[in-house]
Amino acid sequence: MNYQNKDPSRIYVVNKNRQRKKAGTHRKELLIELYKYKSQNQPDVKLTKLMRQLSQDTGIGYRTVKNNVLEYLCEQGITQKRIARTFCEKIGTSDKCKILQKIHSFWFRHKIPTLKNITFAINADLGLPSLSACELKKVLKDLHFEYTPCNYNYRLRALTEKEEIVLWRRKYLEDIRHYRNEGRTIYYLQETWINAEEYSSKDLWADKEPSGEGKRIIVLHIGSVEGFVEGGLLCFESKTNTANYHDHMNGDIFYEWFCGILPLLKENSVIVFDNASYYSVANHVPTMSWKKDSILKWFESKGIVLDRPMVKFQLIEKVKNTRLIYDNYRRSVQESINHNKDVLRLPPYHCHLSPMQLAWEVVARHVEIKNCTSSKLEDVRQLFNDGVKLLSTEMWAGYVNSSIMHENILWNLDIITDKILDETVTAKINLVTSSESSSD
Repeated sequence: MNYQNKDPSRIYVVNKNRQRKKAGTHRKELLIELYKYKSQNQPDVKLTKLMRQLSQDTGIGYRTVKNNVLEYLCEQGITQKRIARTFCEKIGTSDKCKILQKIHSFWFRHKIPTLKNITFAINADLGLPSLSACELKKVLKDLHFEYTPCNYNYRLRALTEKEEIVLWRRKYLEDIRHYRNEGRTIYYLQETWINAEEYSSKDLWADKEPSGEGKRIIVLHIGSVEGFVEGGLLCFESKTNTANYHDHMNGDIFYEWFCGILPLLKENSVIVFDNASYYSVANHVPTMSWKKDSILKWFESKGIVLDRPMVKFQLIEKVKNTRLIYDNYRRSVQESINHNKDVLRLPPYHCHLSPMQLAWEVVARHVEIKNCTSSKLEDVRQLFNDGVKLLSTEMWAGYVNSSIMHENILWNLDIITDKILDETVTAKINLVTSSESSSD
């Protein structure tokens, strides 16, 4: 390994550490010098991001960088809170969307995505959290990926999306193109959240889920190419102390809001839902895979009193008779049909297909600039209303055009993937039961 000059600002690495080779004493000393230089010149950069930069600049593994930097800080009497984030804190909805797009980008470049090269690509991206191969497997499972062995090297396994996701995406793209060609107005609705005591753009949708601490405000709105729907903003205080902000949106609150919104929308329009859990049938209606205690708690939460002891089969039969009443997504769809409107559901983690993502970013910047410290619901609602008014019709048109561009890109994705797989693939192996070979 060669260095140029002693000045840490001019240190660069010619040869990086070989895999699994420990960094020597001299290299660690230079690492600390580089850390001190960077921390002085970049005081606003978070420690975790700074350590990832150091790892990338020096070729030293992230864990080694982290251990040595923390050891140095302890020797200096400096303590850092929450340096080691849990896996749930590392990865949020937006990060999963970005990881999905990164995997797609491999196919567009006619390269086969594998666990190894995707792990490397994610850890090389400073805009994404560092993930081990084990952690990435959990994310890939959530993103509905599976392993597909390749003909020319059976031990090389491509990351491919499961059949149901590909079909879901194709149907969504076909349907929205059809509705757009008919000239129908397409509305997009999406939820976001904010910590009431510490407003910041990073808290709005972008990077991670809420910590589960402090008062949170849940926000829901709907808009089209013509802008946000007047009177459509829903803003309320969360009463649930969980880490997943989708859990804060009570199904009944959403249904009440949705019924009030429908008369405000144009006739024969289309409503695009995202993949939030409170729209999902599977997450709210018991099946035989549920434990009996969970099924009983479901009935209890709906205020249903069972008049006699029942076995599991009887409970599921009763669920079938009552599910349409408590299935919020089905209720919302039925209300849409009653109002002469159609509903489309985005495929999971395809948030870039919704212009609402870009719209919320404008509101987030307004929130950050104002830096309001009030935790009163009315103050927060006014802050959001002011941010919503900043979005002009021209801005919305640009956001919708961006979504259409992503639709066209994804339309070609599956065609490209099919072509590559026809040339290289033999059979599919389920991600849950398979393990990635270290030789790929």
